[in-house]
Amino acid sequence: MTVTAVERCLSLVEALAGEPEPVELVALARRVGLPNSATHRTLSTLVARGWVVQDPASQNYALSLRLCSLAFRNLEARAVSDIVQTVLNGLAKRTGEYCRLAIVEGEDLVWVARAQGATGGLRYEPDMGQELILHATANGKAWLATLPENEALRIVCARGFEGLRPLGPHAVENVDDLRRHLAETRARGYATAIEEAEVGTAALAVAFFADESDAAPAAGTISIAGPSVRIGPDRFDELNRQIHAAAKEVTALWPLRNRQRGIKMAGGTRQDLKAVGA
Repeated sequence: MTVTAVERCLSLVEALAGEPEPVELVALARRVGLPNSATHRTLSTLVARGWVVQDPASQNYALSLRLCSLAFRNLEARAVSDIVQTVLNGLAKRTGEYCRLAIVEGEDLVWVARAQGATGGLRYEPDMGQELILHATANGKAWLATLPENEALRIVCARGFEGLRPLGPHAVENVDDLRRHLAETRARGYATAIEEAEVGTAALAVAFFADESDAAPAAGTISIAGPSVRIGPDRFDELNRQIHAAAKEVTALWPLRNRQRGIKMAGGTRQDLKAVGA
């Protein structure tokens, strides 16, 4: 299979992901920028391999459950241990907010665990399958701040500042703004995102590390998020203490998790951002 064919397959899989109903061929072709004929050939291959199903009545296309099965299998292999989940659960209970943990995978962060601490009123319940946009989230900025600045800027610029979905009104829009946000994150020891990834939401995040040595790479991030009417500057000091305590616990536990899972993490080092997750 050529690189072009692989790109076409992946584009169609991405275009079908999250669609509640089967999508017609012409609409898919328009969405991925391919001729109808090329789209049909690629879909036929995906149907034959069991990745896509075709509705017999409408002849429209949808992803099969095979992709879900593989995703769950992969998540199970990478998911956090029960003891790390316990730390996240405790953070959610103490703060009364939605807490998440993401791990570094190459040049991305991937959501792997969550805990809901809100028991009444407004509840923030984001989709765990949603892309983690590095420059528009507290988690993303917490990790980027651990990297050398040129590397962090390169990663974000390669993706662009638009994002694959609508962002909030205060999202970072250019390199100068991103550089300022990362400098602020390093200075105060935690990242914030107030109506950046989504309207009406706010979050704090810090990095945790692969081990407790000064040269340890950032293994991931922990965040506290919720409605912006409830998470404001008046709570930042309190939430900062809570999230740093949780990050310190996870950092202490992470070498054990790695030995159990056999997964090697990569990222920035604690020396680059000693305050975050320390």
